Amino acid sequence: MRLPDRGRSRIVLIGASRHSDPALPDLPAVARTVTDLRELLTDPDRGLVPESNCTVLLDEGDLRTVGDRLRSAVAGAEDLLLVFYAGHGLVGGRRHTLYLALPDSRWAAPEFNSLEYDKLRDAVLDSPAAAKVVVLDCCFSGRAVGDSLAGSGEAGRIEGLEVAGTYVLTSAQRDQVALALPDEEHTAFSGRLIRLLREGVPGGPELLTVDDLYRRLRAVMSAEGLPTPLNRSAGTAHSLALGVNRAFAATAGPELRGRHARAVERGKAGDWAGAAGQLRRTVEEQTRILGAEHPDTLRGRQSHAHSLGGAGSPAQAAELLRGLLTDQLRLLGPDHEDTLRTRQFLAVNLGEAGHREEAAELLRALLADRGRVLGPDHPHTLRTRHLLARNLSMSGAREEARALLREVVSVRERVLGSDHPHTRRARTDLAELAEVGGGVREVR
Repeated sequence: MRLPDRGRSRIVLIGASRHSDPALPDLPAVARTVTDLRELLTDPDRGLVPESNCTVLLDEGDLRTVGDRLRSAVAGAEDLLLVFYAGHGLVGGRRHTLYLALPDSRWAAPEFNSLEYDKLRDAVLDSPAAAKVVVLDCCFSGRAVGDSLAGSGEAGRIEGLEVAGTYVLTSAQRDQVALALPDEEHTAFSGRLIRLLREGVPGGPELLTVDDLYRRLRAVMSAEGLPTPLNRSAGTAHSLALGVNRAFAATAGPELRGRHARAVERGKAGDWAGAAGQLRRTVEEQTRILGAEHPDTLRGRQSHAHSLGGAGSPAQAAELLRGLLTDQLRLLGPDHEDTLRTRQFLAVNLGEAGHREEAAELLRALLADRGRVLGPDHPHTLRTRHLLARNLSMSGAREEARALLREVVSVRERVLGSDHPHTRRARTDLAELAEVGGGVREVR
């Protein structure tokens, strides 16, 4: 299962919310429905196509213009073609043909001023698209009642709507009307479709197929006492993904955080290479499911980069951390703990790559910021001071390094106690630095 290729797919949204014939009531909900569907389906992050590949024909009354723009869009589709209509469904002629009302359609004689479904069907059939989906939010029979989308006429037949190799989804069965409820901003069917696309299906799969949407819509609308949708499919169109399940992240997020934590522990245990591979795969899934700017994804990138340094590639780690730092400054701000941690990891890996003086300068600035944000005695502030001492020692500034380590030992003895592992580590490093030619060991 996959999402359609954005560049090779096309969407056509047709709607009629205003009518010149008094026998066809205006449907303001249709305009909002088409507008909101366009925004959802062309969303830069989670939509199906870019705006340039979405044709909107809202309240277009000229049948020739509708036909020309429809055929142009249909011809350009190679992967997915999705055609959606919302408005009055009219039935006319001796064959009880289905017509899709346009602004100047006539209730009594739709044959000459409406979009005949058979012509829409033929246009879709002519498309080179690998998968074709037709969604009709209108009714096929019954008289207009209240704010229904019904025109007058005899019963239409869903069998006559089938298109080979496509999936046809309708808002009501042949003996039901499709509703526009007075207290809702969308039509009843499309409003619930929009809600599914916006909010997702809790407990559902990562990607929602058109069949997933149909089954959920049928259950929801039946439970609410609304007209139940109908579908027809041919080939494999039913398994086509029409969107990311936005509720899936709520389920996947905790699992991905657990995988992240286990990989970090793997690195701390000494298997940095294994941790790096595990974190790379986790970040790929976080990016796809949660989004590139989600805090969990940013933390995954941070841990992945740092693990590469632990595995022996500090220069590569530093390059990744620089890019991450740019994103965190923009998304989280300079004083966020994740941003400050990335600055420390960057300094560590620069130092390991041989850039000790640059690392020391970064750590000086970080020490001031952590002292300001967290306080001078905070464990993270003390860790930064410890790392600064190491890099100063390695670059030859041993006296300054010794002074910093004395401060670290003094504060840790006071705050953590003499027997705390961090206190003992600082005392050991101070003793090693006192030896001729001695240096401080790495603190990763």
